[in-house]
Amino acid sequence: MANLYHAYGLTFASEIELPELALAPDASQPPQVQISLGAVPPQGLEGGRQISPFIWVSDGQFWLEVPDIARFLVRDGAQIVVQPAPSIDMASVRVFLLGSGLGALLFQRGLLVLHGNAIEMGQGCLVCVGPSGVGKSTLTAAFMQRGYRVLADDVVPINDQGMAIPGFGRIKLWQDVADRLQISTDGLQRIRPQLEKFNLPLGDAFCDSPRKVVQICLLSEHLDDDITQSPVTGIEKFTLLRANTYRQRFMAGMALQPQHLQQCGALAGQVAITRVARPKSGFRIDDLVDALAAQMQGAQ
Repeated sequence: MANLYHAYGLTFASEIELPELALAPDASQPPQVQISLGAVPPQGLEGGRQISPFIWVSDGQFWLEVPDIARFLVRDGAQIVVQPAPSIDMASVRVFLLGSGLGALLFQRGLLVLHGNAIEMGQGCLVCVGPSGVGKSTLTAAFMQRGYRVLADDVVPINDQGMAIPGFGRIKLWQDVADRLQISTDGLQRIRPQLEKFNLPLGDAFCDSPRKVVQICLLSEHLDDDITQSPVTGIEKFTLLRANTYRQRFMAGMALQPQHLQQCGALAGQVAITRVARPKSGFRIDDLVDALAAQMQGAQ
């Protein structure tokens, strides 16, 4: 029997238990997305295009194999079929289902999807983007400790009105990040059994309503001791949004690039974008939170 969950403004009927997601508030409403266990073709998509050793795409379909974990088939923004590998733990399957699987589905549903985190500020939100490991989740957890609410971690879908759509109420933290922020990981669920990375439930710190994207911060690190900020203007704003799209090759492979270019152009004209560089050694997280909160206040 399928369980009903809610995330990204959608109701999911899932044969896989998804403890990271909230239960659907209204079980009488028909689900928009079905997640089922079933057979996924082992050799890709018939008539599709292979865009990497483990990814096939066609218009409206996305096929992914994660060796020794699972195969996934995402169809028409409405269905995900999952075939787990024998004896694999389901936590490992969920990591890829809730990341790449849902990312592909959100593209299919016509959303612009950024690789970043979204933090509520006032009536709007700040979206932090940047390369993996630069500290987006650290920064998000630090904002949470200051009393701010979080909309999304890692996958930030944005609709045509420039609103960030909330994901689900948890962020992922490595053990060293939790130690730096004095967050106890005792009793927290590892995202995969062998990783020192944990699901941190947000509780009341989760913002479950869409918020207008007011500011986008491109976070990077440098060798200086200071935190620097510089505005992004003109065509560079468009280029930055394209470069920080979640799993950009998924979108391009599914022939969604014309829509994506239009979405990046529209959002670039609506929001302020700033490059923020932090010291590579010595995160100075409190100073970084202060700087971004002040910048956001000035943008609203």
